[in-house]
Amino acid sequence: MPDRSVRFFGGPLDGRVQELADEEPVPGTVVRHIHLHGGPKIETRYELGLTEDGWAYRVQAHESEPEPDTLS
Repeated sequence: MPDRSVRFFGGPLDGRVQELADEEPVPGTVVRHIHLHGGPKIETRYELGLTEDGWAYRVQAHESEPEPDTLS
């Protein structure tokens, strides 16, 4: 039976290991981790991939979103 654990690389979950769900893992699946604290909400996205060492979630690069135009 293949190893069902996945390791997180980067971001606030770096080094965490957890078991994959019962469904077949799909490379490219993205999970979001939202950290709430006294400041602004911080969202980190991880993408699932299969490496030589097994399954891994790696932090996705942040895509910059255009600032909304607030001038009227």
